[in-house]
Amino acid sequence: MWLRGELLKSIWHAFTALDLDHRGKVSKSQLKVLSHNICTVMRIPHNPVALEEHFKDDDSGPLSNQGYMPYLNTFVLDKVQEDFDVLELCRMCWTLCYKKNICTKNLLISDNDCFKVWCIFNFLSEEKYPLVIIIEEIEYFLQKLMEAMGIGWSEEKFVDYKLHLYRKKNCLTAWELIELVGLSYFSKGINRQTLSMGINEVFQELILDVLKQGYMMKKGHMRKNWNERWFVLKPNSLSYYVCEDLVELKGVIPLDQNCCVESLLDKEGKKCLFIIKCSDKSFEISVSDKKKKQEWIQAIQTCIQLLRLGLSSPHREARRRRRELRQRQQTEEGDLVERMKELQVANENKQRQLENMRKKMEEAAAQAAMEEHMRKKTQLDLQDRYRLDLEREKMVRQQMEEQVAQKSSELEQYLQRVRELEDMYNRLKEALEDERQAKQDEEAMRKLQARLLEEETEKRAELEQIHLQQQRALSQTQAEKQELVAEQQAKERDLQAAMQQLETLERERQGALQEYQVVSKKLERAANKTKNWKDKVARHEGLVRLIQPGDKAPQKMTNWGPAAFTDIELEMRKKSWQERKNQGAQRGSPCLHGPHADEGDSDHN
Repeated sequence: MWLRGELLKSIWHAFTALDLDHRGKVSKSQLKVLSHNICTVMRIPHNPVALEEHFKDDDSGPLSNQGYMPYLNTFVLDKVQEDFDVLELCRMCWTLCYKKNICTKNLLISDNDCFKVWCIFNFLSEEKYPLVIIIEEIEYFLQKLMEAMGIGWSEEKFVDYKLHLYRKKNCLTAWELIELVGLSYFSKGINRQTLSMGINEVFQELILDVLKQGYMMKKGHMRKNWNERWFVLKPNSLSYYVCEDLVELKGVIPLDQNCCVESLLDKEGKKCLFIIKCSDKSFEISVSDKKKKQEWIQAIQTCIQLLRLGLSSPHREARRRRRELRQRQQTEEGDLVERMKELQVANENKQRQLENMRKKMEEAAAQAAMEEHMRKKTQLDLQDRYRLDLEREKMVRQQMEEQVAQKSSELEQYLQRVRELEDMYNRLKEALEDERQAKQDEEAMRKLQARLLEEETEKRAELEQIHLQQQRALSQTQAEKQELVAEQQAKERDLQAAMQQLETLERERQGALQEYQVVSKKLERAANKTKNWKDKVARHEGLVRLIQPGDKAPQKMTNWGPAAFTDIELEMRKKSWQERKNQGAQRGSPCLHGPHADEGDSDHN
């Protein structure tokens, strides 16, 4: 079955031949004539009124093919029946266009062969206008032609031609394809007859759907005799003629999806047999050799399989697959191009981002370098300042260490003197302890001391004066000791703060030296007074009792002054006085006037 697109290709060539100025427009009168001829060949009635109605809006001037193609689809091709001769339509269109586009006299092929190549071009060309045939279909056609002529295919020569064609446009028009075949570019050394036979074989296969043809022996149905016939295999039939001129048709074997072909064993003196089984009858056929038998069986099985699958002829299916493959490749290439564009845009964006990042990094690096320079400069300045401060602090520390060493030496001397004073105090304490022991001895010798009471009374005032002086000296010594301890603590605090208060320490040191001199003088006076006191104590030993530091209880007041006796001694004195008092009461009142009576009264008071 012929497709509508294939019919339009032939009509497009005729329409283009009428477009003399190549503007894509043809006058209405020419379109009427062309439409009438097309309808006549297709055996459909021509309706000129429909043409006028279709183009009534553009009655003046030429009409474009954009308007003529819809007219063909609506008023012509929709009414087409399958029983018209398609080759007659192609021949009419060929007659209108070939003389205006090519000169066949310069070619090695006849006008009929040029027509066949033109039909093959329409079959293999793309479904785009203007019609062209791409390089893949050119290679397919040339391979078929070389195979039909029995010539080996030269891949290297075609590659060179492909490179030459790539430099131009990578495709050919119908007239360029006819020149390529007619000038024998790929068939040099081949005579015209062989070239014509090759073109005719390719034409029959691609255009007339002749899948295979040749002589075979067929067994008759009535007389059962074997006759040689010329068989022609098409996608849906196997026709057989008397001879290969295809003039006298003897019969047709219809092929459908219920048919089958099987190989038969040799019989009746015939070899290489096979049978075609149809729904109503079967056909036994014999060929000359096993190779042809296998080829015919394979070809017929292929036709039956295509009919079962609802597909057209093998070369049409091959053309459809090639176009689908090209469309997929074009789609993939388009997708690849789009992807490449997207990647390129993304790459450009990335490059711009990288450039911006690089600029930012350079600016950041410059800023960082500047900051690093400033930081190093500041660090150097700080280091110089710190070095000067350290040197200054080192010098100050050395001076302070020297002063601290000096102060330490002075403090050590001062502490040595304090220790000497403490040693002196301890010796004084021991002397007091000895004096306490002497006091105990004094109690035993109290009776002897009674006689010396008058002398004691005389000396009392002097001793009390000495005692008061001693107390003042001791109090002054204690105060001076406390003052020295406080001064020592202050000096220790001053030593800790000496690093920060050097000038203050110097002034305090001067003050401390002055105070130390004063204290030294006081200590010297106290030592002299103590020495004098010891001498006096030594002279008056046994007569008076030195007062030792007492406890914290309230001091007792006696005739000898405050803190003269302890509580135990006082109790003993009270007890002794009470005994003497009792004895005196027994002796009589005269005892009350004795010296012991005076002593008792004194203790009591």
